[in-house]
Amino acid sequence: MGMDFKDLAAAFGLMLVIEGLLYALFPDFMRRVMAQMLALPPAQIRSAALASVALGVFVVWLAVRLLGQEAMP
Repeated sequence: MGMDFKDLAAAFGLMLVIEGLLYALFPDFMRRVMAQMLALPPAQIRSAALASVALGVFVVWLAVRLLGQEAMP
């Protein structure tokens, strides 16, 4: 059981869909969020980004660990 390029491409595509929907459905909100991000110091942005990466890795690990076993015979 392993992830291949097809899984990576699907995950990247899903990320683009979700991000695109946010900008399409809530453009004013996204503009305000970007303006607020510009006011933050780089260290705070970096910390939030690393926390997001850690959470993302955990979610992927959890999905592969829990959902991946169901697909195995």
